[in-house]
Amino acid sequence: MIVSALSSFWPYAIVLFLWAVFKVIRIGHRESGLPPGPPTVPVLGNLNIFPTENIHYQFTQWARVYGGIYSLKVGPSTLIVITSPIVVKELMDGRSASTSDRPPHYMGTLITGGSNIILKGNSKVWRVLRKAIHTMLSTQASEEHLVVQKTEATQLMYDILRSPEDFFTHIRRYPISVMLSVLYGKRCPRYESPEAKAFYTSNHLWNHALEPGAHPPLDLLPFLRYLPGSWRNLCKQVRTLQRQLYFGLLDECQTRLQHGQETSCFIESVLQNQKFFGIDRELSGYLGGALLEGGSETTSSFLHSLILALTAFPEVQRKAQEDIDRVLGDQRIPTLDDFAGLPYIQAIIKETHRFRPVVPLAIPHAMTTTETYHGYTIPKSATVFVNTWGIFHDPDAFENPEVFDPGRYLITEHGTKPGVDDSCYRSTLAFGSGRRICPGINFANNSLALNAMNLIWAFQFSPPLDAATGTPLPVDIFAYSKGVAVAPCPFQCQITPRSDSKAKLIKAAFLDATDIFARFETSISAEDKEWVKNYRL
Repeated sequence: MIVSALSSFWPYAIVLFLWAVFKVIRIGHRESGLPPGPPTVPVLGNLNIFPTENIHYQFTQWARVYGGIYSLKVGPSTLIVITSPIVVKELMDGRSASTSDRPPHYMGTLITGGSNIILKGNSKVWRVLRKAIHTMLSTQASEEHLVVQKTEATQLMYDILRSPEDFFTHIRRYPISVMLSVLYGKRCPRYESPEAKAFYTSNHLWNHALEPGAHPPLDLLPFLRYLPGSWRNLCKQVRTLQRQLYFGLLDECQTRLQHGQETSCFIESVLQNQKFFGIDRELSGYLGGALLEGGSETTSSFLHSLILALTAFPEVQRKAQEDIDRVLGDQRIPTLDDFAGLPYIQAIIKETHRFRPVVPLAIPHAMTTTETYHGYTIPKSATVFVNTWGIFHDPDAFENPEVFDPGRYLITEHGTKPGVDDSCYRSTLAFGSGRRICPGINFANNSLALNAMNLIWAFQFSPPLDAATGTPLPVDIFAYSKGVAVAPCPFQCQITPRSDSKAKLIKAAFLDATDIFARFETSISAEDKEWVKNYRL
């Protein structure tokens, strides 16, 4: 009887086993209806060929084979990669209610406790934080911040005038000082200021923690979270550094409010209106931190790329100087009012965004609902990457995309080849898409315009010379850092003032800005106060 029972059980067991094997080997398989993509292997999907750094390069190569929208499989998870402005417009912008969520980010959550708005899902808390940000970064508010941007841009010119060999760190100081002044009422007079050093140390590690492909895919294959890895220590280190900086600055604002010494900065306003915004201390700390991140390294990276391009393409620099000299000459320093009359410099800014986008692969979105797009199924919970680099380096749309040529924007509105339908492009493409587009576009554009005009008006940028032969050394336009946001690796160039009269105007403008600087220097360190006193002699 037992033998009979076993003999009747085995067929079912074999069927069950075969079904389980079938289900396992189907993991990683590209489901019917998904956009095309590279061939998959059982279980892994495309994980075995997934790049571990600079993934926008590989994503761009795959786009040339599989088209403007394609899919990848990482285990059971689906990734959608978009390398087409038409798809961005129709899917990411046109259906933003479905495409504007964020995928889970396990490392980001370990670091921030889920309180960073950049990674936060499409929730009520995210909408509350976004509303608070708009009070600081609206068009009207951005105009109020212009005085800070202008005076800090003046110091940037003065810093470069005094020590041009340190231009790389001078540029890094500028945006962190602007953001600290606006957010916390406290500036960074030098790159060695404690807050600047703390920020760039923590942000370098944070950038690495967010880099797709640089760590095990903990969100796509959750079992990997239980295996040892260096990412654990990285998370602990970044969390400690961020909290020391962000909540230290938050506490300084709170102390000033308690003693009636407010500076009318943004975080003081948040603290005074916590009930109105519905934001607690934890969210307030990370709100300031996220804004500091978003407004600092992106601006310095852009300006580094601008100077690198001006150095590598001297004919572009000459045309830009002609453009600004036609309007200003040596009589005065540029103002934002001049920008509208400088078409070539406007084109230079657009071309810098295209040539070297600061965020070549936008922070990934996630689908909240399943969408059908041109016959393809874009499933709910799929992770969506917008490959900004690939869009801007498409040879079918842009003539010689690896050449820095601002003149392309004087021929067509979006720099595309004549005859290419550019109705799907928009000038803000480098700032994101859908409901996740950067809220600080106006604020950022003001900084970029001011500094581009100033630097081109004031200085000549040239390649360094070979010590033995005196001939110009080649400029490496491809040496860039890795991470979510990229920047030129530190490079050398010769920087000289374009005239003595310009140098005198810069010195006078820097000294005239003393009273404005002083408003944001009451709580800087004793070392910074001593440095400031000596620097302004």
